[in-house]
Amino acid sequence: MTNWRYVGGAAGIQIQRPAVTAPFDNYVQMLFFVQALLVVLAVAISRYIQNSRIGRGLQALRDDELAAECTGVPTLRLKLIACVISGALMCAVGAPAAMYLQYADPGSAFNLNYSVTTLAMSLIGGTAHWSGPIIGAILLGTTQQFLTVTISSEVNVLVLGVMLVLFVVGAPEGIIGLVRKLRGNRKEGEA
Repeated sequence: MTNWRYVGGAAGIQIQRPAVTAPFDNYVQMLFFVQALLVVLAVAISRYIQNSRIGRGLQALRDDELAAECTGVPTLRLKLIACVISGALMCAVGAPAAMYLQYADPGSAFNLNYSVTTLAMSLIGGTAHWSGPIIGAILLGTTQQFLTVTISSEVNVLVLGVMLVLFVVGAPEGIIGLVRKLRGNRKEGEA
C-alpha cells in the first residue's frame, strides 16, 4: 500500500465526502446513523451465527480443533468463513470513518492500534456471548474518549495495555464471565 501510486502511496489520498441526504442536517448525523445501522447489522449477524450450524461448528473448533475435525466439522472452511465475515464487517465499519476524516494513508489505515483495540473490546467484554464485545466496546471506548479529553491521547495505549493485563489475569472470560461467576457464587451462598 505504501508503494501503490494509485491510492496515493505513503502520502495518502484525499477523499470527498458524499452529499448529505434529505433526512439529515449535516454529515455527522448521517455518519452516526450509518454507524448505528452497521452496529445493529453486526450484532444481528453475530447472533445469527451464534445460533446457527456455523456457530456450533465454531464453538466446537474453539473447544478442541482436533476433536472437531474428527467428528466431521469442516474446520478449514469454518475458519475461512469466520475470517471473511469479520473482515467484511471491519471494512464496512472502517469505510465511514475514512469518509469522516476525508483522508486515508497507510500509516493510519493499517495502524496496529486499531486491531489491538478491536481485540481488546472482545476480550474485556467476553467472547462467550454476543453481548460481550458490545459491553467491552462501550467500556473501552468511553474510557479512551474520557482519557483523550482529560489527559492525553497517548495515555490510551497505556490504559489499553493495563486493562488487557487485568482482564486476562483477573477475568479471562471477560465481564460476562465475571458476572456469571459472581452470580454463581451468590447462588451458592444462598443455598
